[in-house]
Amino acid sequence: MTCAVRESGGGWRCAGVRWPREVPELGWSRGADRRVSVLAYGAGLGFRAVGERHCVGARWNVCPLGAVVPGRSTGGRCAECARLDRAHSVAADTMADDPRTYRVYLAWFGPGMVKVGITGEERGAARLREQGAVAFSWLGRGPLMAARRTEEVLRAALGVPDRIPYAKKRAVRGQLPGPEERAGAVAELYARAAALEGRGWPESLERLPLEVVDQVGVFGLDRAPDADADADADPAPGRSVRESAPAPVRAVRELVDGGVVAGRLVAAAGPDLHLAVADGGVVVLDTRLITGWDLTAVTRATGATEVTGSDVRVPLIDIGGGGVQGGLF
Repeated sequence: MTCAVRESGGGWRCAGVRWPREVPELGWSRGADRRVSVLAYGAGLGFRAVGERHCVGARWNVCPLGAVVPGRSTGGRCAECARLDRAHSVAADTMADDPRTYRVYLAWFGPGMVKVGITGEERGAARLREQGAVAFSWLGRGPLMAARRTEEVLRAALGVPDRIPYAKKRAVRGQLPGPEERAGAVAELYARAAALEGRGWPESLERLPLEVVDQVGVFGLDRAPDADADADADPAPGRSVRESAPAPVRAVRELVDGGVVAGRLVAAAGPDLHLAVADGGVVVLDTRLITGWDLTAVTRATGATEVTGSDVRVPLIDIGGGGVQGGLF
């Protein structure tokens, strides 16, 4: 089985990974048109980058300049489109009259790595999947400004951040403890946060009960890399994720014209795709780096150069070598 990559030449460009449900999807855009390709663990995924990388625009609008952007940019936007996109986000605090209900969440990404944030209630847990949160619990729900105020109170009182660099998330993703320890860490954070109710916590925010959601299975982090041989294998009780699957040690730094990325999809978390490659290792592809590129599906042979089902011909870096969280909402 192979995950679909649209052929270049039709004007379709990749818009990165989406998580509207509990399976990752690759988004594609061509002007105002949108399409998706649903990804499947154990399937092959391969493409070649063609030409130059162009700005993805702002708020689903095409960049009027058609600007070329750097290959290492995780935003994939020119300066003007980045400014416009940020100006219309909830994070910019320019939407105080937003009538929607928001939720405050507590997210855990690894030992000692927790954060607090807010998301629109109608989105469900999509934002937590987009961030690659390994486990989380809702804390409360209410109007935007009440949720925002609670977020600020918790950050100050508990000393937790509102964002965590993706490089740090990747560095611990292959060394996660067992489910009991993950749930315990979220429960402990919830107890500390709930103790602040009435001490700066807005009355209009309704506290929600503790309910830890573990997303290791959703992300495929409990799967062995040889998806063909062990697709249904679960880690033994009490075993850590690291004991069940080797940790990725390299990540794609950037795409280049003619560069190839091909492997077998074994896991995905947030914007990251974990690809098993020919040497038996796992390479992480941050799909924020592929937005704005024309991509063509790789074939068994291209000219005089054979392309196997597992091939990486782009610059790589060691895990932890870079990457920051993108837009907040």
